[in-house]
Amino acid sequence: MFGLDAVELARAQFAFTVTFHIIFPAFSIGLASYLAVLEALWLWTGRDVYLNVFNYWLKIFAIVFGMGVVSGIVMSYQFGTNWSVYSDKVGPVIGPLMAYEVLTAFFLEAGFLGVMLFGLKRVGPKLHFLATLMVAIGTLISAFWILSANSWMQTPAGYAVNADGQFVSVDWLKVIFNPSFPYRLVHMVLAAYLTTSLVVGAVGAFHLLRNPHLPGPRVMFSMAMWMATLVAPIQILAGDQHGLNTLEHQPVKIMAMEGHFESHKDGAPLYLFGWPDQAKGELKWAIGIPKFGSLILKHSIDAPMAGLDTVPRKDWPPVPITFWSFRIMVGLGFLMLALGLFSLWERWRGRLYVNRLLHRFAIAMGPAGFVAVMAGWITTETGRQPFTVYGLLRTADSVSPLAAPAVGTSLLVFIIVYFIIFAAGVLYILRLMAEPPHAGEPGPSSAQPIRTAGVTPAAGVVQGAVGS
Repeated sequence: MFGLDAVELARAQFAFTVTFHIIFPAFSIGLASYLAVLEALWLWTGRDVYLNVFNYWLKIFAIVFGMGVVSGIVMSYQFGTNWSVYSDKVGPVIGPLMAYEVLTAFFLEAGFLGVMLFGLKRVGPKLHFLATLMVAIGTLISAFWILSANSWMQTPAGYAVNADGQFVSVDWLKVIFNPSFPYRLVHMVLAAYLTTSLVVGAVGAFHLLRNPHLPGPRVMFSMAMWMATLVAPIQILAGDQHGLNTLEHQPVKIMAMEGHFESHKDGAPLYLFGWPDQAKGELKWAIGIPKFGSLILKHSIDAPMAGLDTVPRKDWPPVPITFWSFRIMVGLGFLMLALGLFSLWERWRGRLYVNRLLHRFAIAMGPAGFVAVMAGWITTETGRQPFTVYGLLRTADSVSPLAAPAVGTSLLVFIIVYFIIFAAGVLYILRLMAEPPHAGEPGPSSAQPIRTAGVTPAAGVVQGAVGS
């Protein structure tokens, strides 16, 4: 179907759904923490502007959180429909990790989310702040377990293979804290915070272009630019450490990311751009800095670097996708750093709220966090190919025994439904963002939940009839 076999279509379907899904957790993780900070500032200072901004973003958080949950459920079903062999092989390891995420993060979020959304006037400010804090912690715990499971697929540890060919745990601490997990967790959480700061900064900048004296957008823009200024350089350093860890445990992925088809005995170049030709095994029209690749990856300009010519072709990942997605992620990371430094300079000059060029730059960078997160995940997942469990279980051996038309048809249905439903959700979020936070900004609690039990008008009618 479409010239693709069942494996390629199953991969395309999972890639499509995870691409839609990842943008919502990335936003909700950062937004939940931002809401906790805003409420803490309101309680500490008593300034209503923090409460107004809190209520403004709380409504957006409710929509983003719901869309993230819905899109995540779809992916879990695909493990059974499209990847049943994978589920059978890795279920004894991945299954418990997923269950831990539900038992800890999901239950914590579910228990306090209602209080966070509707309980400010019912439970009081301090208890409400506790609920907001618990939801924020819950999103981080969710990231902990999901990234632990994904990292184990990248760098499996603490396992054995039983007589049925299944991976089973022999050391849960090694399974959970596998070699790439700490780096991946830090990198992803920082990415979520940067993504949120860029969105908040873009909304604030949009309204400051219209009126630079609005208190809500000034608070939003200032806080967002502080986050970009402080976190962007930390993220670049965290990414560098993650790269060194990947070189140690997944060297073939690094070869694809760097475009190193050939080995370099006396120092590898850092290729900035080029066109990877996987069929010919060469990087065409390469533009690079001599020996700088070895300096970054091995901290020595003359350090030898192995290339894909040392790896059997059947074990090569799709180099062009991995090569370019990595460059998109890194390029956007440096643009985030540039935005943070620009805002710091304008803050020092006292022009943070009036520099229209800065505001336009911030608006243009609003979606950059989402694009960088998606590019990073594409790099991670395509670089692991052709394996689902790196070096141990091939993708072609993980798929369900399905015909290509069946997978292709469901993929088309997903594409149609996702674009309709999620487009509507995103458009509604953009409508909310189009208005600035106002004095006395109402939160979700201003719209009372529909009563579905208890005394109803119908009951009153029945009682009146009986009395007569």
